[in-house]
Amino acid sequence: MIHLSSLRPGEFATIQAIDAEDTLSQRLAALGFRIGKKIELIRRASFNGPMHVRIGTTDVILRSSEAALIHISQ
Repeated sequence: MIHLSSLRPGEFATIQAIDAEDTLSQRLAALGFRIGKKIELIRRASFNGPMHVRIGTTDVILRSSEAALIHISQ
């Protein structure tokens, strides 16, 4: 498995696992981050900045450190 932080803009993947602490895991779940959901990387800010991802019709901005906790498969 690879991490969400390794996706390139325009690529799709499927969430396989989320290794975050409880509070972050609950926040991500409320935003639609669930195992088996398709996710697309829309854009990434330069200099390891935040990532703009889309799950279904929901757009979310994530820190790179948060994206590194989400395991995906392509």
